[in-house]
Amino acid sequence: MGLGRLAVFVPWRATMNNTNKGILLVLLSAAGFGLMPVFASYAYATGLNVPTLLFLRFIIGAIILFGYLSLARKKWVATRKDLALFFLLGGVLYALQAFGYFSAIRYMPVPLVALILYLYPVFVAVISHFVNKEHLSKKVVWAIAVSLLGMALVLGRPGGNVNLTGLLYALGAAVVYSSYIIIGNRVALNAPPLVASSFIVLFASIPFLVSGALTGSLQFRFPAMGWPLVLGVGSLSTALPIFCFLRGMNATGPTRASIVSMLEPVVTIAAAAVLLGQRMSVVQAAGGLLVIGGAALVVLAGGGEHGRNTTERV
Repeated sequence: MGLGRLAVFVPWRATMNNTNKGILLVLLSAAGFGLMPVFASYAYATGLNVPTLLFLRFIIGAIILFGYLSLARKKWVATRKDLALFFLLGGVLYALQAFGYFSAIRYMPVPLVALILYLYPVFVAVISHFVNKEHLSKKVVWAIAVSLLGMALVLGRPGGNVNLTGLLYALGAAVVYSSYIIIGNRVALNAPPLVASSFIVLFASIPFLVSGALTGSLQFRFPAMGWPLVLGVGSLSTALPIFCFLRGMNATGPTRASIVSMLEPVVTIAAAAVLLGQRMSVVQAAGGLLVIGGAALVVLAGGGEHGRNTTERV
């Protein structure tokens, strides 16, 4: 969340002949999104701040996506209603989610932030129950309990070494992403999913451009070594994963794609251990498995908005 990540909801057209190809594409998407916080950590070390990195991430991602649409001669027009929805989803919700996620990385180890974000299926199920009066089945309740138990193991005892600021940023990102999914399920978009993603990514850059211009927080005079990292975040961890997830999801269907994409935090944890030296304890690793497993069970059980629509991650 991906996700750095977000969701656009479209019909599912599955073809059995290319299911394996679809799974591979979703795996590539998960790998790209999973490497994003590692890119971000290295970028921060070169002197980049959160607003600058996010503005460049989204503007580079949008250029690549719209560039593909133009080269492929695909129509990327949208109605005014769709544009307004894209701005709500991208310029408000996704920008907030990304800010929380990328800010949390500055205060907490990357693996912990990634796992906290993956509580979002739990939040979707709970929010849908109270707001939309959706029934929570016993399977979903047990899945939620498993995820929460896992998170307790990951975070450890209250008052331990967990940074409260980072924890609040990460939880905020998960809640905002959950709200995005719920709202996204309630709206009908006329634009093709890749077009929708392109606009959402573009609009997500606007808050950081505006706030940066007003506060002077946009800083482009950072060391040259920061640019490959910025390009990596914008291309390998934004534009490419979006494209791969969409193409893969058309072959696998939404539920299977959502389950496969849950390898994203596994990639993040492994990459953080190898590249950042941020290793989890055995207890934390066991808790992480419970968090991911519980999230997968929520999706499989159809908790909240899951399992009924196609998810496109940004």
